[in-house]
Amino acid sequence: MTPSHHPLDGRLPDMLRSGKPLRGLFNGLPSPAIVEMCAYAGFDFIILDNEHGSADLGTTEHMLRAARAAGIVPVVRCFEHDLPRVLDMGASAVQVPMVESAEQARRLAAMVHYPPLGRRGSAFSTRAAGYGAFGGAGHTQRSNDGIGFIAMIETPEAIAVAAEIAAVEGVDAVFIGPNDLAHAMGHGSDWTAAPVQQAIEQGLKAIASAGKCPGIIALTPEDEAKYGALGARYFANVSTSIITRALAQAASAGRDAQLRY
Repeated sequence: MTPSHHPLDGRLPDMLRSGKPLRGLFNGLPSPAIVEMCAYAGFDFIILDNEHGSADLGTTEHMLRAARAAGIVPVVRCFEHDLPRVLDMGASAVQVPMVESAEQARRLAAMVHYPPLGRRGSAFSTRAAGYGAFGGAGHTQRSNDGIGFIAMIETPEAIAVAAEIAAVEGVDAVFIGPNDLAHAMGHGSDWTAAPVQQAIEQGLKAIASAGKCPGIIALTPEDEAKYGALGARYFANVSTSIITRALAQAASAGRDAQLRY
């Protein structure tokens, strides 16, 4: 059995360190087919959204299989209590929301990594270990080297300590959540408000200054250019928004065509 058959895709930490822009999608739809379509469309990664999405863990595991087969790096956004199971299912990385401090980031990083780097519990009967086919020290080393941890910062308090969070060993990237940040700053969902944009700029620069990869939502090429100039390299769009816009355009085009008959 060759390494290409290994269930764990361990590319993301190196990708995040490369300095190259990475483009992906948040996906809350419980569909392996969506994962495949995102891969074939050319995205670098897909974030399986177990914070706001509707997939259960069984479906998430099937989506991880689809990602591995199609060649796209799967990140799972989940809460702390789901980390052990998501990692054993074969996630390439985990993205944890609402990280507020370096202490919290340090605790989460320890959960992601096996000893001596952390305190993740060891089991080789899991999908991540090929149900025993890839167990032992090799699996432990591959996991510690190849599984990424992305901390999400989404409040003014977290922005203020962004450099400290980013500097934690075991944190590979820090992702700013602009929607929650805007709400926390009293601007509703308007993350274009000047104070929110100033906070985003502060956060992105702080993350980059700590030597880690800054990430953020980028819904348009203009967003990517603006945030890229501030150091961002890990850009995420939203699958449902893209699909809904495409459907609306198709429906509108159909109506316009009918008017010409």
